[in-house]
Amino acid sequence: MCAAVSRRIHSRYVRHVADLPSAGRKVHLRLLTGRFSYETPHCRRRIFAERFGEDVVPLRRRRTARLEYIVHHLGLVLGGRPAAVFAKRLMLPVSNDTLLRVVRRRTAMPTDPLLVVGIDDWAFRKNYRYGTIVCDLERRRIVALLPDRDTATVQAWLSNHPGIKIVSRDRGGGYGEAAARALPNAVQVADRWHLMENASAAFLEAVRHSMRDIRTAMGATTINPELLTCAEKLRYQGYLRRRDTHAAIATLVSNGVPLKEIVRRTGNIVAIWFVRSAAAAERIYSGPVKAPWMSTYRSWMRSGQAAVAMALNSGAA
Repeated sequence: MCAAVSRRIHSRYVRHVADLPSAGRKVHLRLLTGRFSYETPHCRRRIFAERFGEDVVPLRRRRTARLEYIVHHLGLVLGGRPAAVFAKRLMLPVSNDTLLRVVRRRTAMPTDPLLVVGIDDWAFRKNYRYGTIVCDLERRRIVALLPDRDTATVQAWLSNHPGIKIVSRDRGGGYGEAAARALPNAVQVADRWHLMENASAAFLEAVRHSMRDIRTAMGATTINPELLTCAEKLRYQGYLRRRDTHAAIATLVSNGVPLKEIVRRTGNIVAIWFVRSAAAAERIYSGPVKAPWMSTYRSWMRSGQAAVAMALNSGAA
């Protein structure tokens, strides 16, 4: 804009602007707005509309400044839907989306440099396409969404922010390599969520392997199904079914029933795996183990042994 003064009136139009309610009724203002033509030849804008001031009617708004101020603070205090319900009781014509949009628009973005960031992947579509999310951990806000999680993409973004001092990431090698190349002096730390997740997984795995010893030490060798949750009851019922099946298969094995007959009687192909694992764990004899590649050369070896025996016998004679 050239900020020149124009007195040439082009046309007029009516703006409809919402204002604060009066006596329990909604108030809408009809503002007659003039359009003017530019007289400056080198200016790109040929027509412009008159302004009423940001403290009266902001630019491109359908609410007055004082109504916008109240809508903004309602959105800050109550959020979207609760603020919309409360605004309806105050005779303010706003929706929950409008409240959130006003809050986002009037939020001043900080211009301080990034110092502490967190990097992790996120899914556009799970198991198909992933991107990278970068967060400002000091202000707790999202800084950037990268289109993929390649090392080169993350390295290029970090190179444009040399003021970063600490990078929080997961324990994968891709983000660590990108941070080491782009910010060699930055400190890399593992984020709290992955630390807690890995520690809890290791703890649960250790407890799972020692559950029988733990129950024995606690004197609770039997499980009371009434104390279990729904998910735990499902897992416990599955465990009981597997235990009964394995007991039946072990009984058939101890009676010398062939493997194929066990599968036919139980109708469970898992019997093959169970018998073989039981043979390895408890030394239950399940027949000699034959290498399949030996069958190709077995006849040749037998014929060679016969020829050697005949030669020895003829030589002895």
